[in-house]
Amino acid sequence: MSSKLNILITGCSAGGMGAALAIAFHRAGHHVYATARNTSKLAPLVEQGIETLALDVTSESSIAAAVETVTAALPDGKGLDMLVNNAGGSYVMPVVDMSIPDAKKLFDLNVWSYIAVTQAFLPLLLKATRSMVVNHTSVGSIFAFPFQGTYNASKAAMAMFSETMRLELAPFGIRVVDLKTAGVKTNIIANTNVNAHGERLPKGSIYEPARDIMESVLTQEKVLSYGTTAEQWATGVSALLLRSNPPATIWKGEMATLCWLISMLPWNPLTDFLRRLSRLDVLEKAIVESGRQAA
Repeated sequence: MSSKLNILITGCSAGGMGAALAIAFHRAGHHVYATARNTSKLAPLVEQGIETLALDVTSESSIAAAVETVTAALPDGKGLDMLVNNAGGSYVMPVVDMSIPDAKKLFDLNVWSYIAVTQAFLPLLLKATRSMVVNHTSVGSIFAFPFQGTYNASKAAMAMFSETMRLELAPFGIRVVDLKTAGVKTNIIANTNVNAHGERLPKGSIYEPARDIMESVLTQEKVLSYGTTAEQWATGVSALLLRSNPPATIWKGEMATLCWLISMLPWNPLTDFLRRLSRLDVLEKAIVESGRQAA
């Protein structure tokens, strides 16, 4: 790829993976457009000399405004070399308790916004010599993490879109990379789906007999403890993306290599590990004991 690339990254709020990736590309000498819905969360990037702009990836008008801004900012004759669809969210809830409207909102953010942003920036991507679209999915697109069914499904959907886009855009010289991230320590789950009483589990849930345990489980503290830093992750990811021939799928984060190896097996030996990681074994015991006591 050329010596200095023009790269746009969505979801670059301070402390997240997008911000870390923006810094990594910037330090490598590339021009980065770091975006976020709330520009006040981009202040640390501004201090480092990174160009920032507002972009709500779920808003058509915000996307259009960002395209206009980037088009005007790019040097004459230059296009966008790399678009990193990184903005995303999480929703931790048992499938039987999830709010359908909230689940749809997550799909709007984790799936449809990626398509909308890519469509909007396509003219600038076509203008570059060899451009690239990077879709940030997750190992959750491969493995069923308990109580993250909506998140898993949204990432699996985006992974399939990525596979399809890779084939469809190849004739135009646009590469598509699926970024399957494993364990990285971020605040993606903090304060999600918490009611006014600080509770996550809805009233009347079948998990009510084990509410105390379930509230702890839904914070995903144990899951999030398995993670590398965003900075370490970004260093590895940026190095791979800047190769002349980057891989179609990038596996990075804690246990990423193991996840990659297991993904090629005809069965999933991680099932028991995922049960323990999500404390399903403890939950099951508490629910069974509660049933016995009630009887």
